[in-house]
Amino acid sequence: MIKKFEDKMQKSIESLEREYNSIRAGRANPHILDKIKVDYYGTPTPLQQVGNISVPEPRIITIQPWETSLLKAIEKEIMQSDIGINPTNDGKVIRLVFPELTEERRKELVKDVKKKGEAAKVAIRNIRRDANDSLKKANKNSEITEDELKDQQDKVQKATDKYIKTIDGMIDKKSKEILTV
Repeated sequence: MIKKFEDKMQKSIESLEREYNSIRAGRANPHILDKIKVDYYGTPTPLQQVGNISVPEPRIITIQPWETSLLKAIEKEIMQSDIGINPTNDGKVIRLVFPELTEERRKELVKDVKKKGEAAKVAIRNIRRDANDSLKKANKNSEITEDELKDQQDKVQKATDKYIKTIDGMIDKKSKEILTV
């Protein structure tokens, strides 16, 4: 019974990880392109599936589409996305050059990281509440005893503590990464 709630908690952690991967920390990270889809013969297709994405230098991402006819579409999608970088197109390859982050921008990003971390903690606590409600209901319906209820609630609390500690670690790690010049 507890397993399904732990799985939900794990999914919250994975979701936070994906969000953190999309935050620019002054270094080129190809994961910021994960959400971008390009119209490929009428089908929205993830950017990774229509070209080769590489990081030749710490602050540059290059995108080399399999078909040069896609260059304009890729460029347009990147400009419409929220990554905040203007692509340069040389007719064969699209380059994304990441500017150095200012101190002010780094502090904003750290605030954003903490806000996303707090949202993930709230999600974990909501899952804990749902688990405890489910256990109380099972106890009320005589499916589990009082002792089992207490035991299961302790397990739920231990899982909650473990995942919140994991989130705190993720917040610290990402904040350090952003503040490192």
